Amino acid sequence: MSQPNLAPADFGELIRRTRKAQGLRQDELAGAAMVGLRFIVDLEAGKPTVQLGKVLMVLAALGCAISITSPSEPSLDGKA
Repeated sequence: MSQPNLAPADFGELIRRTRKAQGLRQDELAGAAMVGLRFIVDLEAGKPTVQLGKVLMVLAALGCAISITSPSEPSLDGKA
């Protein structure tokens, strides 16, 4: 099994940069995503055990999209 291209800390930093670029405080993002402030803090800190469903809610609140591709299949977003 290969190493992931994006570590939890890298993902958290990406979320932090996106939030700040949109001028949002952590509590504002938490409210928009309907998650707790502690969850945003943990997510941005790169905690590897955050709940995937809540991560997806945060990404949606930020207007972000993710794409997953299998080495042998087209991407799930239909672009490959």
